[in-house]
Amino acid sequence: MRISRSARKAIAGYVYIMPWIIGFLLFTAFPFFYSLYLSFFHVNFTVSGIETEYVGWKYYIYAFRNDTAFPLNFSNTIINIVLSTPLVVIFALIVAILLNRKLHARTFFRLLYFLPVVIISGPVISELVTNNAASIVDPRRYFIYRFFLMIPNTISYPFLYMFNNLVLILWFSGVQILFFLAGLQKISSSIYEAAQIDGANDWVIFWKITLPLVRPFVIVNTIYTIVDLASFANNPVNTSITQHMFDIDKPYSYSSALSWIYFAAVMGILGVAYMLLHERRKKKI
Repeated sequence: MRISRSARKAIAGYVYIMPWIIGFLLFTAFPFFYSLYLSFFHVNFTVSGIETEYVGWKYYIYAFRNDTAFPLNFSNTIINIVLSTPLVVIFALIVAILLNRKLHARTFFRLLYFLPVVIISGPVISELVTNNAASIVDPRRYFIYRFFLMIPNTISYPFLYMFNNLVLILWFSGVQILFFLAGLQKISSSIYEAAQIDGANDWVIFWKITLPLVRPFVIVNTIYTIVDLASFANNPVNTSITQHMFDIDKPYSYSSALSWIYFAAVMGILGVAYMLLHERRKKKI
């Protein structure tokens, strides 16, 4: 029986992700769904073990009606993800295009942009953020920053956010640059040569050749960036979840509810991003 090329590619893809699937089923699936169970129950620790009492949607409602800190932390984190993701992806694409050109010390610059991914991880980045290392570049000294301060906040906010988070954007863009470089190197140079012979300039080549051919990598990088920003240990929601984990009156239950609220929001962002970026296939007549 012959197997089509698309089927072979699908099988190869499943083989590559099989270790993750096995690891998820063995080590992650139970605590993952057990946390959902705990979010609907009140947990009590007794001498005989853990006892649970069903409370329904109590902790989900409590998060938005009674918790004064969580709604603000939640909205700030979601806004941060929505605004940072396109900035990181666009910055990574621009840098990847530059690093894909024939430049002197190109390997050094590739290493330079990826180095933060190796160094800035776990407790290191937590300490840097805590000590305001992300503010090492002060954009307030520049005229363009003061210019955006003078215009209405609804227009200026995304630009001011970009200037205030330039260092964080750089920190979170290393892996995405590598992905884009891999995509750019798969594009045959003969395509660019043919376009230049036909009179296409760099701007046309980018929109008509480069961007359409790296579009799958744009989707991958967008999804990766959303997940990376959402799982950042120092964002306000993750901090709230950690702080409430061992509450005396509601241990595990409330933090589980917060986790699932956050999970649902992140999945919603991922769904919207995928719907906006995925290539729609034209129906055959």
